[in-house]
Parts: sequence; C-alpha cells; structure tokens
Amino acid sequence: MSCYYIKLEKGRKKAFPVTSAEEYKSLRSSKAHLTNLALARKGNEKAKQRLIQFNYSCLPNEDGSLKGATQLSSSVGMDIDHIPAEQLPGVIAKVLEKKEALGLLMLERSARGEGLHVVFKRHPELNNVENLQWASELLGVEFDKGAKDITRVFFATGNTEDDLLYLCEELFENGGVNTTVILSESEESQSNITQSSLDGDSSLTFRMTKEGEEGQSSLDGDSSLAFRMTKGNEEGLSGMTREKEEDASPLNYSGIPYSAIIQKWWEMYNDGQEPVKSNRDVLTFELAVNLRHICGFDREILDKVIPCYDGFPEVQKLKCIDSALAERRTQMPKRIKDVLNAFRQDQLKDANGTDSELLNALDEMQKADELYHYDKLPKMPKGVKESIDAAGHNLALPTLIAIAPAIGALATDVKLDVHGRVKGLNLMSFIVGEFASGKGQLDDVIAAWMKELQTETDMYTQQEEEWASKTKRMKSGKAPEQPQLPVRMLTLNNTVANIAERLSNTEGKHCFSFTPEADNVALKWKQSVSDFSVMLRQAYDEARYDREAKSADAVRVHIDKLLWNVTMCGTQDALYRVITNYTDGLLSRISIARTPDNTFSPLDTHPAQLTPKQSESIQEIAHLLPFMKGNITLPKLEERGREWLEMIRLEAIKNDDRVLARQRMRGCVNAQRITCALMLPRVAEQLIKKFGVNGTEVRLKKDPSMWIETMEKLQNQEMLQLFDTVADYLLDNDLYFFRERIEQAYESKNYAASSNSIRARRGRNDNIFERLSTDYSFEQAYQQSVAVKGGMTTHNSVRQMLKNWCKQGLIYQSNDGMYHKSATTVGH
Repeated sequence: MSCYYIKLEKGRKKAFPVTSAEEYKSLRSSKAHLTNLALARKGNEKAKQRLIQFNYSCLPNEDGSLKGATQLSSSVGMDIDHIPAEQLPGVIAKVLEKKEALGLLMLERSARGEGLHVVFKRHPELNNVENLQWASELLGVEFDKGAKDITRVFFATGNTEDDLLYLCEELFENGGVNTTVILSESEESQSNITQSSLDGDSSLTFRMTKEGEEGQSSLDGDSSLAFRMTKGNEEGLSGMTREKEEDASPLNYSGIPYSAIIQKWWEMYNDGQEPVKSNRDVLTFELAVNLRHICGFDREILDKVIPCYDGFPEVQKLKCIDSALAERRTQMPKRIKDVLNAFRQDQLKDANGTDSELLNALDEMQKADELYHYDKLPKMPKGVKESIDAAGHNLALPTLIAIAPAIGALATDVKLDVHGRVKGLNLMSFIVGEFASGKGQLDDVIAAWMKELQTETDMYTQQEEEWASKTKRMKSGKAPEQPQLPVRMLTLNNTVANIAERLSNTEGKHCFSFTPEADNVALKWKQSVSDFSVMLRQAYDEARYDREAKSADAVRVHIDKLLWNVTMCGTQDALYRVITNYTDGLLSRISIARTPDNTFSPLDTHPAQLTPKQSESIQEIAHLLPFMKGNITLPKLEERGREWLEMIRLEAIKNDDRVLARQRMRGCVNAQRITCALMLPRVAEQLIKKFGVNGTEVRLKKDPSMWIETMEKLQNQEMLQLFDTVADYLLDNDLYFFRERIEQAYESKNYAASSNSIRARRGRNDNIFERLSTDYSFEQAYQQSVAVKGGMTTHNSVRQMLKNWCKQGLIYQSNDGMYHKSATTVGH
C-alpha cells in the first residue's frame, strides 16, 4: 500500500509519504484546500489545480520526483469519471458492498463531485492496466482510460462523510515496499556486494567481500549500516541502490542547516531570544509563515525543523504551522530573504573565501522568486506576449500592469460592466523599483503600443509650433486664432492648467501619459499634488471635471467625462511622494506593481530587448484597438470577481483586518478592467487569423461591435486564471507598500483623547488596550496585537501604537522597558 502527497518544487512534482490517517485527513482539512474545493465545485478550474494531490499507485524515483517513476506500489488508484447523478449513489453502494473482494483502501467523491476515486489492493501478478480492468469488471463500471498511468495524481476532496466515503488504515502501511539498510563510511567504501536476499520483514542478510575476504552479516532495521533494497512483485529483489540515508545529515536548505537559519532569524528579529511561553504562539506562527517558502510549503519539514519552544505542546505547534500554511501564498517575504542574504554576507567576510554552493543556491532562489508570477500566467495573446518577452520574464507582471492603461486608452470606446456599473477601461499604474532594477525595459514596450498615437501627437504639436512662430511675427491684432487640436499623448512635465486644457479637447477619447521618472511628477506637481490626485480620481470614475478662473485669460475647463489613463515608473521614495494621502481614494485606484529585487543578481549575459519583429506584432494589435466599440458584460469574469471579493472578505474578518477589507474593493475592479484590457489583444489576434489585419479593420469599421461576440467566448479558464493572478498581485503590493501607513492613517482618528485622557473606544487598538494588563512588556503588546489584527502585524506598527498611547497620556514607559497604564485609564 502507498499514499504520497504530491507537491510542485521548482517545476517538478515531488512525492512525500503520508504515514497515517491522521496526517492524511489533516492535509485534506486545511482552510486553503477547502476554499479551493468549494470554488472548484463551482467550475473554477484554477482552484481545482490548487487542490492537494495524492498518488496511490507507484513509488517515487530516488530523488523523490514522480515523473518517469516505474516502481509499482502495492495499491492502485482508480478514477471513475462522469457518473450520472442519479446513478452515483448506486455505484457508491456497490463499491462499499464489495469492499472485501476489492480490497478497498479508500473511496472518495471526485473534486467536481461527478465521479469517484477508488484505491484498492494491487494484484501483483497483474500490471496496472490489468488491475484497473479487473476492478472495473468487479464493480461493473468503466474507469477513466486517460488515468491508467501509475504516476497519475488524484485531486483530494474534504473529510466529510459525503466526500471521504471510506478509509482504511492499511493504506498507509508501506512495509515490504522500501527496506533501508545503512553502511558505515569505512565499510561502505571498501565493500562489494555479490549476493543478497530478504530474510523475513525485519532483517536483511547479504554476502560481501571486504578487502578480498568473504564474510556474512545480518542487519536488523536498527542497524547503522545499510543498503536501500526494493522488493518487486516477485520473490527476492528487483533493484538495489547504494546511498546514504537522508537522516544521516541534518535537514538543510542549500547546505545551510535549518537550525542555523532559525538561529539567525531570532538574532535578526527577536534580539537573539528564542520564544517563551508568553509569545511562543505568535512567534512560531510568524517563523512558519516565512520559513514555509524555503521548506517547500511542506508541513512535515516545518514540523521537524521548528522546535517546541519553552514546553510548547506538539499539537499546538502544529496548529501554528497549519495556520501559516493556510495563509495566502505570495512572493518570498523580504525578512526570510534578508536572513539568507545575511549568510551570504557572512560567507563574503570569511577569510577562507566564499561558499560557491551557497551563493549559487541564493542566486537560484532569487531567480525562482523573480519568475514566481510568470510561471502562474496563462498563455498570453499576441502583442502582450511580445511585451513580456521584450521586458524580460522576471518583469512579467509589472509589464502587464504597465501596458494595461495604454491598451485601455487605445480601446477608448470599449466599456466594461463591473458590478453593474458600465465604464471605460480607465486605469492608472505605478511600477515601483530601485534604480537599475529593469524599469527602463518598459520604455520601448510602451512606445511600441503608442506609436500611432504618438505620431499623431507629434503632427499636432508641429502645427501648434508653426502657429506660435507665425504669431510672433504678426501684429497682435492680426494674430490667427490658436488651433484646438486633440493632442492625446500628454507629458506629465506640465502645469495643472495646461493638462486640464488638453484633457478638455480630446473629442471624447482617452488621453494617455507615461513617465519613466515619477520624480518629475513629484517635483512639477509639488504645490498642486492635490489637484493631480483629484484629476486622476475623477478620470478613473469618468466623472465631470470643472476648473474655473478669475482672470479672463486664465484657463477655464468644463469636461463632461474626464478620460485619462496614466502609467508611471519610479522608486519607492517617488511613490510615497506621489501618493501622500492614504485614505482619499487615489491609492485604491492606482494599480501598483514592483520589479523584483535584483540587488545580488548576476549581470544577465543576454538581456531582453524589443526586436523589430516584436514591435511589429505589438503595433498590429494596437492599430486595431481604436476600431473596437461597444459595451460588454462578462458574467463569468464578474462571478469570479465576486468570489474573489468574498474570499478576501472572509480572510479579513478572520483577522479583523480593516486594511485588507478596504483595499480588496477597488482592487477587484482594477483586476477586472486589466483582465479585459489584456484579453482585447486576444480578440484582435483571432480576428487577424480569420480576416488578416486589413480585413479586420474593414469589418470593424462597418460593425464596430463585432468583436463583442468573440470576447464573450473568451471567458474561459485562461481569462479567469489571469484575473486571479492579477487580483492577488495588486492586493499584495498595496499591502506591501502601504499597510502600515494606512493603519496609522485610520488609527490617527481613533487616538484623539478627550480632555480627561479617558480613551474613546472606536477601533481595534481599543480592543488591544483592553486586553492588556496594567503592566506589560512590548512582547505582550505585540502578542495581543496579533491576536486582534492577525499574523501580518509588524513590530513597527506596535511600536507606533505604543508611541501614540504615550503621547496621549494613556500609558508611560519605565526605565526597565515595561509599559504601565496611567491611573486615569486603569479599568477602562
């Protein structure tokens, strides 16, 4: 019998043995798995792919990989698919009725609920297909002919009686399949195996020649000397491979023992102190959330490497680990990166030189992290794919977020229904990255998309310059009237008045602005950043914009619907200078992307760049977008958006996380608009394949809404997978850059103490205040903050909270570092 939990590591499926029914059920009961199961049963294919997977029919390769495995296990997994609903209860009853004859080990409903997964004892004299045929005849049902390979994986369901219909403990007994014996190093190097045989289940007898002398040994399972033996379906041995047992060396990540990584973690983030009884729950959870990224999200490894601090019960520690694994997966957190980079620095300072294995492993980790989102993306349409290739795959998501406003501006007459409100693809993006982080790769990509519009703008600008030149040479009374030209490519290095005037003269079409240096915005609009914020917010909403002036010569503007898409690139510092108010709505309307950290990355020998062929493909798509017109409703995308909102809402409620709850709202709208914008090139691509570029243009001019039918048909898993990736990414970045700032902005209103310094109870911090005793330490305040606000609480936010309380006279700090409630607040 065998049961292996399947995980994806570096693009390869790895198998990990499940040794008990308790472990098996625990894996199936995680919050993330059950959430994905509920979505999968509503037709969400991506959620189905995220379900936990098991294999029951084979033993993995020596390196733990599944692909190409050939060794049969003593059990067989069988997939019975597409059973009519009215017949399903009868099939279940028959399987359970014949469980003894079948040798039933496990029975469950399939992920979609329309079929069954059956695991039964293998008949060793039959091959895998023959075993499936035998079971099929016994039960009188057809098995899935596409699921006959022994490496087939099965998506798990839940643990309810309706899902897990039968489970036998024998499924987890692997005795007789893998027997391991170990040789000491001295004997291992000098031994030559000539003959072996299995003697019962517990001991192994073999003959060896050692330095020319013949002898015989018998080793029990407890022996320290061994070979790995594999017993096949026939008597004796079918294979033998010499190797050291993994447990002989400590668990490690790229050569660094996990124990050393954990020790370094406490040195960097807890003043070198290990958790104690008062904070071990919180700190163990925090450690696991970060450590999971270098443990392959493996519960068993986390359990082995994380100690039970200060008498921590094993069961309670596992609950912390399970909670950490249930948290949403993101890119590798900065803090665990910093820990690993600290080892890098230690190596660089070592007088004996550097450890190339460690440095290469860290580089590999960096590359894997950079490609985290690219690997999650579906196949991209023409124009979009070339944009990603030109910018570099490590910049895949920043590229999508950067070009979406450009596509939305080009497809200016396309309107999307989101939550019952029909608006254009009004988008604004900010790509954040350090200097030399690759943001400049986007300049040529944006230029390719906007080439036609830029050419048109250059022509209008030349006409304006000619008018200005004529005006200077003529008498003031005879000067010709200034031409009102629809310039739609706007530089942000301009004044409020000039920008407003341009926006009022676009003939009802979108303007577009791109700046590779957002510092220009911060400097040029320094005195009027609020005007900039108002204009962007109203452009996002397609709201009316009015600007009056006292002077007769000053610019007066009245725009019925302000249409303006913007893409900005800049450093994190520039981001904070552009977005200075965290609750006025500008932040939630801007889609933020970030370039990966390339601080320690080696110089790319073949950097990505835009080729003429890629540019041509982009321009073909961009040329057709302005001809698409009409309102579109995408019900499947809307449903996925609502499911995503609900999932995040429940997560926010669980952690009482107001910031997460607020940011999800427009994050969903942004993600739906971006998804629609990025799928328009797919429509154009399909029309080009059918009619050619010129033929498509002719047909769109005759029937500007002909694209809508094609777009509606594109509501497939590709589109929905793209939405999921973009929505999660936007939300993660909002929280990464602004969580603490938003929290402080919210809390500043709650901390206005009354004249008698008694605290008004208004927010979550009041709950923390009430939970704390009269005298408490920083760690106790941090622990209560996590209990109220959730696991993403940071030390900095707690320090700021305590600082605010001190300023308001609610608490004071003594010389020993302890905090004490003021006399007026005790009891409140």
